Amino acid sequence: MIITSHSSNPFPDNVDQMFTHCRMATMAKGNYGIMKNAALAVSGKKISWIGPMDALPETLGTIKVTDCRNQWILPGFVDCHTHLIWAGSRADEFEMRLAGASYADIARAGGGIFSTVTATRAADEDMLFDLASRRMARFLRQGITTVEIKSGYGLDLDTELKMLAVAGRLQKACPQDVSTTFLGAHALPPKFAGRSDDYIKEVVRIMLPEVKDQGIATAVDVFCENIAFSRDQTRQVFEKALALGFAIKLHAEQLSDSNGTALAAQMGALSCDHLEYLSLDGARKMADHGTVAVLLPGAFYYLRETRIPPVEYFRNLRIPMAVATDLNPGSSPVFGMMPVLNMACLLFGLTCEEALAGATINGARALNLADCKGSLEPGKDADFVIWDVDTPADLCYLTGITPLQNVVIGGKTAYVMA
Repeated sequence: MIITSHSSNPFPDNVDQMFTHCRMATMAKGNYGIMKNAALAVSGKKISWIGPMDALPETLGTIKVTDCRNQWILPGFVDCHTHLIWAGSRADEFEMRLAGASYADIARAGGGIFSTVTATRAADEDMLFDLASRRMARFLRQGITTVEIKSGYGLDLDTELKMLAVAGRLQKACPQDVSTTFLGAHALPPKFAGRSDDYIKEVVRIMLPEVKDQGIATAVDVFCENIAFSRDQTRQVFEKALALGFAIKLHAEQLSDSNGTALAAQMGALSCDHLEYLSLDGARKMADHGTVAVLLPGAFYYLRETRIPPVEYFRNLRIPMAVATDLNPGSSPVFGMMPVLNMACLLFGLTCEEALAGATINGARALNLADCKGSLEPGKDADFVIWDVDTPADLCYLTGITPLQNVVIGGKTAYVMA
């Protein structure tokens, strides 16, 4: 889709910066929205005008001008699903899996998620912040301008609050915008072995109210799966979360069809994520309630799964598909969006346009930020990236390089390629 002009609005008189002589993929409405020989104006933290070069005023006066030299501007990537805060490494488990060990074998040997929980509990807040801030810096260099961060490697009140406090510090210290999610119901702590209902009671009665009182998360997530929590336990967490004013989202149908997606959608979930085993009925519930499908090809790849999400359901039912890194130490140690875009196309069969929409406007939808993030449109946040590529599809096609030139967040230059 090619757009000839966005300049029906008059050129504003309060412009601070101009980005000229560029090509753009606006990603508005989930399409490329390509504009050539174009310009973009920034006023404060917002995009204030987009249009063709020949629609610019004859003189720009004292406005700061960046000549993009025919390079491409795209919205900054919105990574709507990460577990970015953790301590420790699980590279040894990667080698164990390559040697034939199962997830259960690794767990019995003291590995799996509980290895990360142990290391994260032992780390102090400053150590976690240092580790996480370096990951955020890597994300910035990959063009990721908005990041969702989940807790979930604490599984006790103190560590969950510690992780969420680190996320709050990252929001202040890093140029990216951070959206924080409480994932206390990620796995069953060993001390609650055989007593999952008791742990869910602790999440509902103690953890959720404390997280709300501290104002350190905006959403609540649950892992609804046969190795984690049941549909009924998920419902209990969501009912309390909604009563407290949180948005909700769900890890769902990754390893089996628990029908958790239908429950989450009916309760108003922003997104359901993974979805390899999603049924048609669950997809219809998502369509009925406007729930975004978040695809996580990194985990699919690292776990060597074989069942792909039902992409045709999403297309036929017009369910927005987001794409995210799922950055975590166990199943998706992926530190950039370009590898994920490539996987989404080659493993899940997305088109390049669908994948890029997934990492921009639909990622924003999954975080309830589509009114301000995810596309190049007047009135939205000036979060965008200048890329030295021939076509937007190169961001899905190329591997081994990151052809990024500039990252702008909130109208300010956040990173320039040396």
